[in-house]
Amino acid sequence: MVLTQILQPSCVKVPLENDNKQAAITELVDLLDSNKQITNREAVLDAVLLREKTRSTGIGSGIAIPHGKCKATKELVMAVGIAKKPIDFASVDGKPVNIIILLVSPADQTGPHIQALARISRLMLDEQFKKALENADSTEDVYELFTKREHE
Repeated sequence: MVLTQILQPSCVKVPLENDNKQAAITELVDLLDSNKQITNREAVLDAVLLREKTRSTGIGSGIAIPHGKCKATKELVMAVGIAKKPIDFASVDGKPVNIIILLVSPADQTGPHIQALARISRLMLDEQFKKALENADSTEDVYELFTKREHE
């Protein structure tokens, strides 16, 4: 899976304006909504927050991958936010996050959702890439980092 096929440059936010988990997730859902990537903002937000209540999507090492499935999108969509002030995400390692990658997919499509989660997880194992994302100064910088990495 090539993440830049699902990530639009307009769905990247640097820096995130909010500094708490629910508000940051809402900010990214709003980004998808304003870019017409989803058809029902409330349904997407409910799906992602419901998943978050089940178990935190803070995977550790300063990264969170909130995600959800619902009928408000016809295909897998993605938004990325970089927080300059770390956000408590109740992560598995107890550390706050700076990198938030939101995924939303149709309820009936599991394959692309799982592939994207796996691809993001592999990318985030690269400390140099992760640090570059954390230190990115602009939306363009983040998108360019993903683009370069996907074409290596």
